Amino acid sequence: MFITNAFGDNIGVIPLNEVYTGNVTENDISAPVPVLALRNAVLFPTVVFPITVGREKSIKLIREAYSNSTMICAVGQQDPKVEDPEYSDLYYTGCLARILKIFEMPDGGITALLQGVQRVWIEEFVQKLPFFTANISIKPETEPDNSDPDYNAIVGAVKDSVSKMLKYAVHFPPEAGFAIKNIDNKKLLINFISSNIEFEKHDDRQMLLEIDDLKERALQLIELLEHELQLLEIKHDIQQKVRSEMDQQQREYFLHQQIKTIQNELGNSPVESEVERFTKKVETKKWSATVREFFDKELSKLEKMNPLAGDFPLQVNYLDVLTDLPWNEYSTDNNDLKHAAEILDEDHFGLEEVKDRILEYLSVIKLKGDLKSPIICLYGPPGVGKTSLGKSIARALNRNFGRISLGGLHDEAEIRGHRKTYIGAMPGRIVQTLIRCKTSNPVIILDEIDKVGSDFKGDPASALLEVLDPEQNSAFRDNYLDIDYDLSRVMFITTANRTDTINPALRDRMEMINISGYVMEEKMEIARRHLIPKSIEAHGMKPKRFAFDDNALATIIEEYTRESGVRRLDQNIAKILRNRAKSLAFGEKAKKRITVDDIHRILKTARMQKETAGNESLVGVATGLAWTEAGGEILFVEASLSAGKGNLTLTGNLGEVMKESATIALEYVKSHAQSLGVDDKLFEQKNLHIHVPEGAIPKDGPSAGITMITSIASIYTNRRVKRGTGMTGEITLRGKVLPVGGVKEKILAAKRAGITAIVLSEENRKHIEDIKPEYIEGLNFYYVKNMNEVLDFALETP
Repeated sequence: MFITNAFGDNIGVIPLNEVYTGNVTENDISAPVPVLALRNAVLFPTVVFPITVGREKSIKLIREAYSNSTMICAVGQQDPKVEDPEYSDLYYTGCLARILKIFEMPDGGITALLQGVQRVWIEEFVQKLPFFTANISIKPETEPDNSDPDYNAIVGAVKDSVSKMLKYAVHFPPEAGFAIKNIDNKKLLINFISSNIEFEKHDDRQMLLEIDDLKERALQLIELLEHELQLLEIKHDIQQKVRSEMDQQQREYFLHQQIKTIQNELGNSPVESEVERFTKKVETKKWSATVREFFDKELSKLEKMNPLAGDFPLQVNYLDVLTDLPWNEYSTDNNDLKHAAEILDEDHFGLEEVKDRILEYLSVIKLKGDLKSPIICLYGPPGVGKTSLGKSIARALNRNFGRISLGGLHDEAEIRGHRKTYIGAMPGRIVQTLIRCKTSNPVIILDEIDKVGSDFKGDPASALLEVLDPEQNSAFRDNYLDIDYDLSRVMFITTANRTDTINPALRDRMEMINISGYVMEEKMEIARRHLIPKSIEAHGMKPKRFAFDDNALATIIEEYTRESGVRRLDQNIAKILRNRAKSLAFGEKAKKRITVDDIHRILKTARMQKETAGNESLVGVATGLAWTEAGGEILFVEASLSAGKGNLTLTGNLGEVMKESATIALEYVKSHAQSLGVDDKLFEQKNLHIHVPEGAIPKDGPSAGITMITSIASIYTNRRVKRGTGMTGEITLRGKVLPVGGVKEKILAAKRAGITAIVLSEENRKHIEDIKPEYIEGLNFYYVKNMNEVLDFALETP
């Protein structure tokens, strides 16, 4: 049988037929018996076991007992850490043992080969020096009959468990499994395994030794072996996984080293080439000392990276952004205001007030000298040229131009960028636009700022506060860059269709400039100067081969578009020219002049009906003026009476504010019934129905207040509303007429509809004075302060 100690040191081989299996009686024992304290071992009967002896007492005991051929009592220590144990530190159940052989060790200690003989019980200790001695008694074991089937099955299960453990237990040599399989003595097998297997708890072996019945000991041994087997399997799985991962890492490391060596031999290391590229790239950069120090720090990180590591391309991209930014690179402004005025007039017709405001800003920039640009917000209906005005400003100043669309933006990172530690991180749109513009003082249009949203990802409008604040944007910090960038010399121009949806704090930081809609004369001039030449060039035609009649242009504007701007007009002109291009491509003859008949033939049925106020005066029907995002419109307010109990019915898809205006109007008429000549009984005997046509279109706002009172007063007094009269104004319960907005658009709509007399609040007079006289030619304005003046003018005398 192969024998090894707990450390895996080979001690020797003892043939199985020489293993002592005899019994000893108490008469064979000379009292007292030397007692050997074992630290991490428990000796079992019939088992040969090597122990390393290092304590002076133990060495002396072993030498004396071996020389005298005396048996000893081997007992375990309760705590292996105790260096000099007392009686109380030892177990009282031990094993009588023979010393088969001793081996002298180089360190002065000895290794003794012990064989267990019989279990014993320490009755009492006799002496402590020079080593322990004690009186002992035999503690016999009960062994079942070899023919017991349960006993044989249990022993077989023990063998199977140990065989499985030997696959994982590295401290067992291969010969141990062979030895265990060839042990026929069941008692020897159980005790041998109990003595040599390492258990999780120190006192598990002692517990097995103290069991008298071998069958019970074998059952308990199986339970401990299964527990240990589970632990070994778990350890083995973990080790295999770790070893596999380490093997993969080592393989990748060696491959990386080989690739690095090959690249160094070829002289094209990615790290060196990237570092050299960035070093050359920054030679002409006008960096501050802070930015230069920051760049050198990031470049040193790149130098230390493995080119095949995942972070390497991320760091290269970051340094590309850092070096592509136009740090302290500025274009030279053209401060010639006459040149700027020529550019604005060349690119845009009309918009005189807007152009004056822009020239005022450019004048301030010229005089101030520090070029700290203001923030301008151009707001108005779609298609009036807000974005193109920004391009014209950039051309007038000789600055580069950039555009950022904010419509539907709901992620703050789109403005500030993402942290570069994130996968797919990139700088915000501000930094990206500066890179495209290649200067630090471009003109940047922030388009559709009124349509910025917000959700759980953040509020972009709040992020724009820093960008659009001249006091803060000199140290703008993009999350991706993680270093301050000066935006104070960038001219930001924002655009919006409406101002009420813009964040109030953001709106406070901007100078608001209103761009209202165009009248027909302006649209026709814009078409001649800009839209038609541009569209002819885009369709590959020669300018002299085509021309539009004035009536043809007017037909397109009135019958096929309804807008404040010229976007739909541009689309219709392009459609007509495409039709002419098709004719030319087929070799057909095409007339040079495009007439009204051509417009109807190409554009088919007119989409818009010309708004008319009607040629007759009616009872209960008043004409109001309304503002929409597409420009101004007229709307009719109709009232009728029917038998009932004085109920009020409102139809026409009216909003809450408009419904409130109707209620106020009715209450005003009731409170002034006597002065209007209305019988109070009518309010109780008649139901009032107010309707605003085109019910599919939502309508709201307070500006129809005076129109509703006029309609209600007309139906109750049976007085007609004067023909050709339009009105707009908000009312109070006391009858005061308040001013409204969108006056220019409303006036233009009234003129298109053939209205000749317009009723407005006195406080709207200043808005009329700002409109060019040629646009309001043929219109008469009546400015009022209260409803009495409105009704006196608008209602015909009975």
